[in-house]
Amino acid sequence: MAVVPSESPDPAGTNPVADLDADAPTEAIPTVAIPTVGIPRASGAVPEPTVNVGAEPPGDTGQATLVDAAAKRPRWVKYAAIAGGVVAAGAILYTVDWVASGDRVPRGVTVAGVGIGGASPADAEEVLRAEVGPRVDSPVPVRAGTTDGSVVPAEAGVTIDWQATLDRVGDQPINPFTRLASLFTTREIGVASTVDDAALSTAIAGVQGESDRAPREGDVVFGGANVVPVAPEAGQNLRVDEAKDAFVDEWFFGGVVDLPVDVVEVTVTQSGVDAAVRDVATPAAASDVVVTGKDGAAATLPRDQIGAVLSFVPDGEGGLSPQYNLEAATEILAPQLASTETEPKDAQISLASGSPQVVPSVSGEEVQWLETLEPLPALLVAPEARTTPAIYESAEPELTTEGAEALGIREVISEYTTGGFSWASGVNIRLAASEIDGAIVKPGETFSLNGYTGPRGAAEGYIDSGIINYGRPDTAIGGGISQLATTLYNAAYFAGMEDVEHTEHSYYISRYPAAREATVFDGVIDLKFRNTADTGVVIQTIGTNSDITVRLWGTKTVNVQSVTGDRTNFTSPNTITLPEGPDCVPSGGGQGFTTSDTRIITDAKTGAQISSNTRTVRYDPIPIVNCVSEEDEEKDEPKPKDDDDERDQPRPRRGG
Repeated sequence: MAVVPSESPDPAGTNPVADLDADAPTEAIPTVAIPTVGIPRASGAVPEPTVNVGAEPPGDTGQATLVDAAAKRPRWVKYAAIAGGVVAAGAILYTVDWVASGDRVPRGVTVAGVGIGGASPADAEEVLRAEVGPRVDSPVPVRAGTTDGSVVPAEAGVTIDWQATLDRVGDQPINPFTRLASLFTTREIGVASTVDDAALSTAIAGVQGESDRAPREGDVVFGGANVVPVAPEAGQNLRVDEAKDAFVDEWFFGGVVDLPVDVVEVTVTQSGVDAAVRDVATPAAASDVVVTGKDGAAATLPRDQIGAVLSFVPDGEGGLSPQYNLEAATEILAPQLASTETEPKDAQISLASGSPQVVPSVSGEEVQWLETLEPLPALLVAPEARTTPAIYESAEPELTTEGAEALGIREVISEYTTGGFSWASGVNIRLAASEIDGAIVKPGETFSLNGYTGPRGAAEGYIDSGIINYGRPDTAIGGGISQLATTLYNAAYFAGMEDVEHTEHSYYISRYPAAREATVFDGVIDLKFRNTADTGVVIQTIGTNSDITVRLWGTKTVNVQSVTGDRTNFTSPNTITLPEGPDCVPSGGGQGFTTSDTRIITDAKTGAQISSNTRTVRYDPIPIVNCVSEEDEEKDEPKPKDDDDERDQPRPRRGG
């Protein structure tokens, strides 16, 4: 093959080098003679050029060389050849990478931030157990809204399922682009956790106990004369189920786990608090308010007590609305002007002369505090002296002279007497009787023994006496009042009053009529009756050292008859033995039985029957109580005490 240098330019402009690259230098390029090779072609095919290897080209057309053929190829062929080489090389590399990593964790895989890509499954598990495993025993910081805390996963019943975690790795990716991308990126697959729901619920409940809070509305309060603004603070409630899920999903990363909360907004803004402080609270606490009364008297609302009178509530628009407690202001001011007032006195029914006499009522004059304090809101913000006059008005009694005379109280309509009580019980009976003496029961009104006497304790002068305490005799302050209750009940019974409420004793007491007696206990068991007549009733009590009488005065319109039934269903007492001492009151016991009482009411003028009602009562047996000392524990003989008041008690466990 001859290589002939070209020494002159191609006159036809067909220089193959120039065609290949027009910008190339125009120096001579050697020509290579190529032997002609005949290439057969199929019928109808486009003829292919024939290259004559070793033949000399005709002198008038230039020589045909290998470079000539290359120069005539399209430029894309060169790039395609390069690309093909790259693809072939990539395919080889892909195959080698696939074969080499087939049993490995895909590149870029991380678990809880720990990279395990390219490791064998066994090595990956070993690395994870070493680096992630200890996290189950370490506190994980959690944040619920504005509250920070921590939870130890293991204590919350959260651990790692290693097999399930490694199963998340998956197979080697087939997509070559995915494999290529894995060289530059990571893929976090997280941890598969096992969860003890009960333990996790307990742990999250502990967080909830710290995080949950009610909203605190903005407010203004007072510390004496000092104004204390209360900044508003939104409330929050942990969303427990979502919080559990969030913890399980994120605990292993080692950072703070945000637990979701519902925020409970407040309605009062900080600007609303500031306005209340500036415009109302601060001026109100600046100085005293004075109410002037008669004869130079004055009452002062001190600035250091302003908090008892002035408070604030949300106004619904972000601010605070002032509220004025006129009752509290009255409690502070009224005692200071009490000496300038005259209280009204009800008319009385006096029985001192042996017959009812009306004691006239007396009108009074009192400060009308609600009217007096109407200017208070304006006074509390007034820059000048804060003074207002008290407004007095005439005060009429509840029962006037005319009202008392119209009650028609002219005669005794019933009377009842009981006796046989102890000295201590007598003290209590006479004291309570003096409190109800002179009580007036208007037509239609209901009288309450407990309500009229009020508390019957040591402070009121009552002393220790007999009661029944949980089925056996005992003593207590105010014991013995049941005797007065029975006496009053019978007086109301024979006056034809309506029985509203009464309770029989749990045991039968021989000095009382069976099925027609009553007990009371301070604040628990009451005696009540209603005056159903058209005229009023006055209660008169007469007490001596041995008996108590209750007499009712009014206008007699009815006659009352009592019919006591036979005693049936007898029951025997049981025996109780107790250690001798102040807590043991001996008793000889008594039978229990059932009986009844029928009240028949007839018209006092015509004798016509108005009503007939029967009440059946069952009395428990009175237990035999023996009080024994350590020396005579074997003795069976009871030590009965004087049957005075120790059994004078109510059916429902206790009484006086």
